[in-house]
Amino acid sequence: MSVLRKIASHGRNAGICAALFAALLLASCQSEAPKGGLSQGYKGGEARPTLQPSNFTGETALAYQAALEIPEVLDSLYCYCDCEKHSGHKSLLSCYVDEHAVHCDICIYEAIMALELHRKGESLEAIRKAIDERFANISHSH
Repeated sequence: MSVLRKIASHGRNAGICAALFAALLLASCQSEAPKGGLSQGYKGGEARPTLQPSNFTGETALAYQAALEIPEVLDSLYCYCDCEKHSGHKSLLSCYVDEHAVHCDICIYEAIMALELHRKGESLEAIRKAIDERFANISHSH
């Protein structure tokens, strides 16, 4: 077999492989979030202590207060800044064991919203649903 025929043969095989790869890639991109949102049934398991709210001011202090006041709620919420993927966090609560949340509005606003809903007497499921509805369409990267 000539060199040109070998190249042409490999080109066809490579084209088929590329087409299959592209189809698989597109199929994975079209997958949907779990029914009900990423927080539904979520349990992080964060065991480290959170930082003290007194170390911060304004909304940041309020968010750290939420971590101190309702850790079980924050540990049951997916953090929509996707820190689970890029920082190895277990849940929204993980953002408050160090200064990660100081630099992330998504972390801050999720925690404040959860605290406000909790203080109004909302159930964990209602808080999860509200967080998912508000933050699921936000794309964020650090």
